[in-house]
Amino acid sequence: QVQLVESGGGLVQPGGSLRLSCAASGFSLDRRVIGWYRQAPGKEREGVSCISNSDGSTYYGDSVKGRFTISRDNAKNTVYLQMNSLKPEDTAVYYCNAYPPIRDYWGQGTQVTVSS
Repeated sequence: QVQLVESGGGLVQPGGSLRLSCAASGFSLDRRVIGWYRQAPGKEREGVSCISNSDGSTYYGDSVKGRFTISRDNAKNTVYLQMNSLKPEDTAVYYCNAYPPIRDYWGQGTQVTVSS
């Protein structure tokens, strides 16, 4: 059974940083492109970033480019999202999943709140 568990969220002031982790079980993250997604209150879930399983290339949405960094540790079967210079508009529940996402792989997500 595949399980993706996100962690590392929390409350942070504008300009602060957080590092999110996505740990997988029953599924090898290095077999697929993996993405981070987020859903803000009242909005659709959107893709934030993804990382290739073949060459490690990365993609970032325009709203996070230059502030967020995605990485993976295949030995730990974990993907990370380093978030710097956080803004209030980054407030959302953050999820990881394959890219494109697989319906049954959605986890509970981790809440990120950026507020002073």
